[in-house]
Amino acid sequence: MKAWQDDQLQSLLKEDNEHRIFDKLAELARRLGFDYCAYGVRPPLPLTRQRIIMFNNYPTEWQGQYARENYLAVDPTVQHGLRSPLPVIWTDDFFSGARPFWEEARMHGLRYGWAQPCRDAYGTLGMFTVARSNDELTDLEMQEKNFRLSWLTQIAHIAMTRVLVKKMVPESHVRLSVRETAVIRWTAEGKTTAEISEIMGLSVRTVTFHIGNVVKKLNASNKTAAAVRAAVLGMLS
Repeated sequence: MKAWQDDQLQSLLKEDNEHRIFDKLAELARRLGFDYCAYGVRPPLPLTRQRIIMFNNYPTEWQGQYARENYLAVDPTVQHGLRSPLPVIWTDDFFSGARPFWEEARMHGLRYGWAQPCRDAYGTLGMFTVARSNDELTDLEMQEKNFRLSWLTQIAHIAMTRVLVKKMVPESHVRLSVRETAVIRWTAEGKTTAEISEIMGLSVRTVTFHIGNVVKKLNASNKTAAAVRAAVLGMLS
């Protein structure tokens, strides 16, 4: 099992293109007995008008209908991923609140599936899904494959976010100095420039200088926005 994990992880981490990463994930899903797979990611920024980027090899007609009908807004698996870290198996009960959506998905061959959300330390949310047209998922099969599917979810998230977040949230790769971190942390606590100056034993001018650097590095409009971005990106811990 460990050799399988290491082989897949190394293979995926060598890729620097999200589409090639997804192709490899789809092949691994096929080896585990699933016709289809999907990976979706929501980066931590922006806080408003948040974006969810999706990759899947679902039937083309279903992909078109999903986009046209804005099913992203009603898809129960997406809603589940936004509020829970637990895996979920597709069932009639799970989709009871979105029956038309569920019926349409089944008509396109998406009848049996499993989805696992994943959130990392930087606030990036991802979800890996596998599905197939035939053969219901049995308890025995899930006992045999649950570990590999959960591990594959982690691999997918690590590999995909390594490539995607760099493109979608360039601020995530910013590095703050020790003093910049301290200054913006105190800013996040609601301290004024004068108060931070007294706490850190620095001149007001020096504190203002460091705050200005953080605002510029994080592409923020002001120090409050910079503090929020730094917190969301895990830079204050």
